[in-house]
Amino acid sequence: MDDQLDTYLTIAKPTEAILLKERKSKFYGYAFPIDDEEQVKPIIDSLRKKYPSANHVCYAWQIGVHDPTYRANDDGEPNNSAGMPIYGQIQSFGVTNLVIAVVRIFGGTKLGVGGLISAYKNTAQLTLEHSDIKEGIIQKSFELQFAYPEMDIVMRLIKKNQLNIVDQELKLECKITVSVRASEFEKIMKECNSFHKLKITPKKH
Repeated sequence: MDDQLDTYLTIAKPTEAILLKERKSKFYGYAFPIDDEEQVKPIIDSLRKKYPSANHVCYAWQIGVHDPTYRANDDGEPNNSAGMPIYGQIQSFGVTNLVIAVVRIFGGTKLGVGGLISAYKNTAQLTLEHSDIKEGIIQKSFELQFAYPEMDIVMRLIKKNQLNIVDQELKLECKITVSVRASEFEKIMKECNSFHKLKITPKKH
């Protein structure tokens, strides 16, 4: 695997509200980093509480890199006039592991489907332009099982390869879960396997 394939773009932290006004309607854009789908609902619920007069809280999210999962939600706006234009900006900026939400407060003038598509797209675009976009690295993890006397060998291996310790259980029989960038995974696994007293179990992601 080439190093380019184990990096991705995401946002470092939640954004402040970005306001777009369109014919008296107000569109407030937000972006939040997420790691799994279960984080989405509490974020959307919190925005509904923050804007009790909002007519719609539309959003789109994406998680993953090589085989990403995504959803787009129009929240009562005409079909594909809100969620998909927001998602289009996630694709355009090449970012993942985030949700973008746009809160609409109706101003009394209907925008039409074309106007809505433009407003949601532009709000999402402005939100991402004001986001702190950073590079992330795809990590893979595996568990090392070994007898306590092998501790020195294992710790040298971890230090030499700059592995991140995710979890550990140090008893007579020890278990240490480590993570490494995906492009280094096969090489590290091969090196670990050369120590016959280590049992190695890749973790599912």
